[in-house]
Amino acid sequence: MTGRTVLSLCDLTGVWSGPYREAGYTVTQVDLEQGQDVRLLEYPGRVHGILAAPPCTVFAASGNRWPRTDDDYRQALAVVDACLRLVAVCRPAWWALENPRGKLRRWLGPPAMVFDPCHYGDPWTKKTLLWGDFTVPIPDSLFVSVQSVEPAEGSRVHLMAGVRPRDSAEVAKRKRSARSATPPGFARAFFEANP
Repeated sequence: MTGRTVLSLCDLTGVWSGPYREAGYTVTQVDLEQGQDVRLLEYPGRVHGILAAPPCTVFAASGNRWPRTDDDYRQALAVVDACLRLVAVCRPAWWALENPRGKLRRWLGPPAMVFDPCHYGDPWTKKTLLWGDFTVPIPDSLFVSVQSVEPAEGSRVHLMAGVRPRDSAEVAKRKRSARSATPPGFARAFFEANP
């Protein structure tokens, strides 16, 4: 698939776009922590696909215990808006925007897909929603090689990578990155369903 370009927006870890990169696609990975703000990204031309995983801190149901201001929502929605504007101008063959269960559906409506990582071979749960125009990867199907598994006893992604007050800034950053990374089994299945 050399020559096909995939934009991977708000993607610090590169896990979701990894299968495309491995298959020879040109992947343009954009993330604020790498010095690239999706809100300032210039038109890259036509692309084959767009993966978008805007930060979920403001939207995630797991963060309901912390108060959010109107400005917090405006800033977070500006990132979502930038991702969707790129979809509109680039007109990719497929696109997907991911966020965990939470408040983003208030602005985007019902998602096209809801999954847990255990549906795609990763033994934990983290209810995740996807919006977009893509082929839904069906686990345990002829077209997707990954198989669903039972989640490990008591497993939840926040237990695997929870940030504690005593963590150093570097440790906290690594844990947040691990917690927000796309599950590798799902990344593989998504690639197989959306080449």
